[in-house]
Amino acid sequence: MKFLVDECPHTSLVAVAKHHGYDGFHVNWLGLSGETDWDLMPRIVAEDFTFVTNNARDFRKLYAREALHAGLVIIVPQVLPGQQRELFVLQELACSPDLVNEVIAIEIEEHEVLLTRYALPE
Repeated sequence: MKFLVDECPHTSLVAVAKHHGYDGFHVNWLGLSGETDWDLMPRIVAEDFTFVTNNARDFRKLYAREALHAGLVIIVPQVLPGQQRELFVLQELACSPDLVNEVIAIEIEEHEVLLTRYALPE
């Protein structure tokens, strides 16, 4: 599995992916910062990236249109980089062995972490 981290999540998530034995890239490092979500999708799909974002609204819609994809990880927005890394490690534990056509959504409700894994498209 190889992860591509969107521009809003912290670049340190790439190091977390690599520490756990995965390939990791950040859109900023690939010259893709500022690209629209729909312009990112062809590259995400073509290169079999599992995409990591906090933009659930837009990417759920885009992924629902894809017949085949390498997965989507959604980390709740507006948390500090340290907490993003902790949440990203939790999603890694939920991966078995990959996320083909699946989403892992990580949310925090009343100080409790909720991991939801589901198929997309349904």
